[in-house]
This record gives sequence, C-alpha cells and structure tokens, in this order.
Amino acid sequence: MTRPGAEWQNWGRTARVRPQRVEFPSTRAAVQRAVKAAAARGMQVKAVGAGHSFTGIAVAPGVLLDLTDLAGLVEADRERARVTLLAGTRLNKIPQLLAPYGLAMPNLGDIDRQSISGAISTGTHGTGARFGGIATQVTGATLVTADGELLVVDEGHNSDLLPAVALGLGALGILVDVTLQCVPAFLLHAVELPEDLGAVLDGLDARVAASDHFELYWFPHTDRAMTKTNVRLPESAVRHPLPRVGKWIDDVVVGNGLHQIACSLARMLPPTVPAISRASVRVWGDREFTDVSHRVFTTERSVRFREMEYALPVENVRPAFDALRALIDEKGWRISFPIEVRFAAADQLWLSTAYGRTSGYIAVHRYWREDPTEYFEAVEQIMLGYGGRPHWGKMHTLDAALLRDRYPRFDDFVALRDRLDPDRMFQNRYLERVLGE
Repeated sequence: MTRPGAEWQNWGRTARVRPQRVEFPSTRAAVQRAVKAAAARGMQVKAVGAGHSFTGIAVAPGVLLDLTDLAGLVEADRERARVTLLAGTRLNKIPQLLAPYGLAMPNLGDIDRQSISGAISTGTHGTGARFGGIATQVTGATLVTADGELLVVDEGHNSDLLPAVALGLGALGILVDVTLQCVPAFLLHAVELPEDLGAVLDGLDARVAASDHFELYWFPHTDRAMTKTNVRLPESAVRHPLPRVGKWIDDVVVGNGLHQIACSLARMLPPTVPAISRASVRVWGDREFTDVSHRVFTTERSVRFREMEYALPVENVRPAFDALRALIDEKGWRISFPIEVRFAAADQLWLSTAYGRTSGYIAVHRYWREDPTEYFEAVEQIMLGYGGRPHWGKMHTLDAALLRDRYPRFDDFVALRDRLDPDRMFQNRYLERVLGE
C-alpha cells in the first residue's frame, strides 16, 4: 500500500519529517519493488519500525517504508534453537511466536515496543555482564540492497559481513528478515530493592559479577539506589508472579501515572523536584517475584521522555557516575528522571558500543516537555572523557570525525557501505553526520 506522505514523528518527539511517499510493504518482494521504484526516481529510502529511536536515524525525507505489515515468524529450527522473523516484528510479539517451540530470546531491554530490525540496527541492549546486546543474537539476515536485490548473510552466505549487517544503522540496506539464536525458555527470579547508594556503588563490581542481570537507578537529589537483580532459572522452576492487581498498581499507577504527575509538577515547579524524588524512592521497588523471562525483563513505559546513553569501559562506570553526580550538584539542576546504569558483555560487532570491551552504560533522561540540551551536553563531555561511545538510537552530538577514533572497525564499515550503497540511497542527515558523506 502506498500513500502520500503525512508527517511522521518519533516516539520521543525529537525528530519529524513529511516524506514524499509512504509505503507499507508486507513482503520481501514489495520491499524490493519499493527500492527499485525509488532508485528510478532518484529518491532516498528509509525503513521505520516503531520510531523509538531518539535520534534522526529513521528520518525519511524521500520514501518512508513502514515495516508494520512485514511482521511474523518465517521459520523455526527447534533443534538449533533458531528462528527467522520478518523485520517489522515487534519485540513484544516475539515471546508468543517462540512459545510453541519452547524458546526465548537470551536477553531483552526494558522496553519491548521496538521492531526487531530497529532494535538490532541501533544497538538496543539489556543488562548482564555475561550477555550482549540484542544484535549479538543475530546469526543471519536478509536485506534489500540499493540495486533492489536480496543479500543473504548467514553462516553459509557472506558470513564475513555479519558483524556489520547485524548492527548496520540502516546504512547498508533494508532488512527484511532476521535470524536469531534463541535459548530454551527460562524464568527469572527478580529482586527489586531500594538501597543505600554509597553501599551499592562500593560493591558494584561484585554485584555485577555475581548476578545474571543487574542494574540500578538513581534519583538525583537522594542518597538511594533502586536496584534490580535477576537470576535465571529453568522453565520448570516454580513461578511466583506478581499478583495482577499489585503489578498493575506498581507498574501502571505508580510507575507511569504518578510518575507522569511528578514530571508535570516538576516542570512547573522545579524547586519541588528533590522532595518528589525522595517520595519516589519510598514508593518504587521493594518487591520479589519469579516469572517468565520477558515479563521480568520488560516494563510498560507511557511517560514520554528523551534520553542520552553512553557505553563506557566497565572500569570507568564508577568514576563517570561520581562525576555526573558532582555535575548535578555543581550546576544546581533539578532532574526529575532517574539515572540508569546497566552492563553488557564485550562483542565483535563492528559498530557495537560494546565492541571489544565489557561495558557499562549510563543513561540520562529528561521529561519530553523539558529542554535537555544543557544537561545532556554537559553529561556527554564527562562520558567522552571516560572513553564513552554513544548509543546510536539515543541523543548525542558526535560526528564521524569523533566516532572514527572510538570504533576500531569504523573504516571497514564505511568501506562496506561504499560498496553496497555507493550512491547513498539509504542516507539521511543523521547517517551523513555519524558516518560521513
């Protein structure tokens, strides 16, 4: 289906565009036709999933391919625990597709509204020092290149390209399907606690090493950390899920409803932020439960925000976090959103933020109706000083000249892009900035 371009905007309201054409392909062949038609007209093409990136990575001034209808399970290999999914499949739909085969994704982030192609292409990740980001689960992919042909990348076809294609920023072609390495379905035992921030930071290395999945949230203007520790259990273990009403109160009423009120109040009356933050740490967290993995990994987020996140060598997380706390105190800012700290294993994907190093992630947020510029730019300078790499789907100011020095395989990726898309059919302003012309 094709229609004239209405205005498109992303979830965080940080990017918008009125494309010349919008198409809704539901098959690989339809994507091929769209790319060939765009090439004939001299138009650029970008694919869009859920629009959950805060950068302009999906902005499509020419042809916007909305992949909503290119969704579903293509095939499943129960013996090898692998599944092939169409590129527009949303993360929150994947568990029900895997359930008949007794499989699960090894790790997830805390939001599951993204498409699988968008999640891997921007480097979306969860937490756990022994687990990589979602793109590390990719064992194969098919994309439509600038000439409208299919390029298969897997163990038997063009395998040398997989470290680039698995996390390709949408710069190499349009992903039409993705093959994931799954694991047998499992449970997570979750413990969520408010704790003394100093004690958590002092024991951070040990906590991360001892846990399958560990993360912390700190509300500025408080001395408390909200910690989440998840332990993996076999699917046969006994489940103790949260009561339905209790979960609704925690996640919807408190986590979203009251947080929305708090953010709106903080925006109108900034001096109230410290008191609101101290109240927040008294009502959030402090629960224990066991449930299927995806119900523990992910949470519902309805309060709209903007985010910047940097990946650091894991040994630099504590000093960078301390510098960030000192910055907030020094500037006297009133920050109503918690700061999030997560971890990931090293990997070999060329443009992965965890390429070649075990990484810790520090994410800062602002309510979407507040201007994040001064806060984010100051935090960014701290992160850069500690060897940080910005998340590709979250706000940052870096360009190709600065990014090249932070990624050992940056020039290899650009050379592959030159080969697959020499005329920059898949270019937009964001990619021009971060990868060069």
